[in-house]
Amino acid sequence: MNTVTDAAAASFAALTHKLDYLDEADIRRVRDAYRFADEAHLGQFRASGEPYITHPIAVAGLCADWKLDAQAIMAALMHDAMEDCGVTKIELIERFGAPTAEIVDGLTKLDKLHFSTKEESQAESFRKMLLAMARDVRVILIKLSDRLHNMRTMDAMAAPKRARIARETLDIYVPIAHRLGLNQTYRELQELSFQYINPWRYGVLAKAVKKTRGNRRDLVERIRKDVDGAFTDAEMHVEVFGREKTIFSIYNKMVEKRLSFAQVSDIFGFRIVTRELLDCYRALGVLHQLYKPLPGRFKDYIAIPKANGYQSLHTTLVNPVGTAVEFQIRSQAMHAVAEKGIAAHWMYKESEGAEPDASPQEGAVWLQSLIDIQHETRDSAEFLEHLKIDLFPESVYVLTPKSRIVALPKGATPVDFAYAIHSGVGDRCVSAKVNGEAVALRTELRSGDVVEIVTAPSARPNPGWLNFVRTGRARSKIRSYLKNMEAEESLALGEKLLGQALRAEGLSMPAGSEESEGDAGALWQSLTRWGGNRTRDELLADIGLGRKIATMVAKRLAQSMVEQGERPDALTLTLGRFSDEGPTNAAVVIDGSEGATVQLASCCCPVPGDPIAGYLGRGEGLVVHTQVCGVGKRLFERDSERWIDVSWSDEPTRLFETVIKVLVTNGKGVLAQVAASISSAETDITHIEMGDERLGETAELKLTVAVRDTEHLTDVMRTLRRCPVVLKVDRV
Repeated sequence: MNTVTDAAAASFAALTHKLDYLDEADIRRVRDAYRFADEAHLGQFRASGEPYITHPIAVAGLCADWKLDAQAIMAALMHDAMEDCGVTKIELIERFGAPTAEIVDGLTKLDKLHFSTKEESQAESFRKMLLAMARDVRVILIKLSDRLHNMRTMDAMAAPKRARIARETLDIYVPIAHRLGLNQTYRELQELSFQYINPWRYGVLAKAVKKTRGNRRDLVERIRKDVDGAFTDAEMHVEVFGREKTIFSIYNKMVEKRLSFAQVSDIFGFRIVTRELLDCYRALGVLHQLYKPLPGRFKDYIAIPKANGYQSLHTTLVNPVGTAVEFQIRSQAMHAVAEKGIAAHWMYKESEGAEPDASPQEGAVWLQSLIDIQHETRDSAEFLEHLKIDLFPESVYVLTPKSRIVALPKGATPVDFAYAIHSGVGDRCVSAKVNGEAVALRTELRSGDVVEIVTAPSARPNPGWLNFVRTGRARSKIRSYLKNMEAEESLALGEKLLGQALRAEGLSMPAGSEESEGDAGALWQSLTRWGGNRTRDELLADIGLGRKIATMVAKRLAQSMVEQGERPDALTLTLGRFSDEGPTNAAVVIDGSEGATVQLASCCCPVPGDPIAGYLGRGEGLVVHTQVCGVGKRLFERDSERWIDVSWSDEPTRLFETVIKVLVTNGKGVLAQVAASISSAETDITHIEMGDERLGETAELKLTVAVRDTEHLTDVMRTLRRCPVVLKVDRV
């Protein structure tokens, strides 16, 4: 055991050498945290057989390389104490202070909680970690250090477990490291993940790169000598570094562009680091005078930085033997951010007392967007889906009409742009202009586009937008709005259905809610407990969505009201047979203004004038069928208690779509004649479907038309029958 203790102490001594940037008081606090963690992990060993404490020490060492503060180093040493050793958050607060305890809590996985699936548990862990990270970026820096050390020491694990952890790293942690500009960490995690997921391919490519490195050594040295000489002649002080493409990025390029290894030209490149920003452009001039640039291969990430704050000039030049070589040119400050990203703040902060919240702008904006998405998304798997969408490394850069640059993921649309500007702009978006021309809202934006959004006060998000938006922010805002709208509509419908059912029992709906004092409050509390709901509104929304049957709930409520001394009233019983709209027993009146909670069935497409009935589907709200609909009849036989009476309003607010089948003689201009006939009947065709027999003598058309009511539909069909090319017309 002494040898084990000596090994841990030796590794902690190596850590203290890295902490020379901290003052004595901070180093004493770190030492206390080490003793606490060492005691907590006593008797625990890693799969390799080493004492477990060596892992927290290694993680703290990686954080010390970023010059993180004492609180972060302490949290790194104790990051597994709550999860693996039963240490409580209160204990950590009392001993090391609230900030350190909050970081440790953010790092703790949720293995102790019971989730329905492993995926849900993993998603919830990410959600908690990422929200903690949004509040304090040190959480993710420690988490990435933890993952990096685990990836470096996975050899002792079983192959399937190694592959699973590597896949998770590649899917989540690698993009996060990239998004935060932690390029060194990003490249190493990517490389290690690829090595464990595809060991054979990694081995083959590693050998090929090693062989190429030997073959090209003379050429690389010659280019370096030429570049050094050119900058000496120009009297510019720069640092020149050789740069090698990672094996994973070589593999990706081979797959994406379908190249062989021999066809990948930019395996080796050079990085030029200058003193000041303007020197970057001077250095570019020197290089372009030395070698000829390849047209179309120059990128200015200084004027327009990448989404993670990365800035450099990229240019590809033709070297003396005719092959292409990429050069990256950046200042020393840009180099710090390019390699360390959001962690560069701690390494290069000006004052010791600076708060660790002045992170690079773009990284901070993305972190804040995590909190925004969380406000709209309580479901962990949905949050993780939004997160993955937002981790796209490739971006397009578009401009507002006032020339503000907005970075969006590749494939983003004007709707994504609208939500990136402000959620109010997205919610009220009706159309868009790109470079002054009107475009469809699903149009993919390209870098350099000037985008203008046209809004209207009455506009609302369209559920169809979810089919094409690309940013997590837009997706979560649209879903949140639709959920809130559905909840409000379900509540109103549920209240109406329960009131109707209760009047049939001769009673009126009790006022108040479960929080009211007296008999009304007790009634609602009893009813929500019986229904398994938390609140009155939740119970009513469940009725509106069809999760509970209004008549059953009404009978239970009536029973409780009678027990309290209320008696059925003859007048209320009579009212139960009449709705507000007149002498009808319909619980719901359809006028076309209903939202997502009331849908017209697509199987029969009812229009005003059709006899109709309403089916309360389980969780999908009210679906209206015609009374002769075959699908509706089958549902009635299976679930008769879920059907309620519905009726049409005397004054519908819109046109209603229905489908007609038209048999026509095949020939030139037939479609135009049919369309002209329908237009003369004052209606519109919203969709056309043609059969496969277009080359025969006859053809069948299925037309979706928008009509006011059944009388209007009859007029349309009569007008069509008079058309010379039409043989037969039927409603589907």
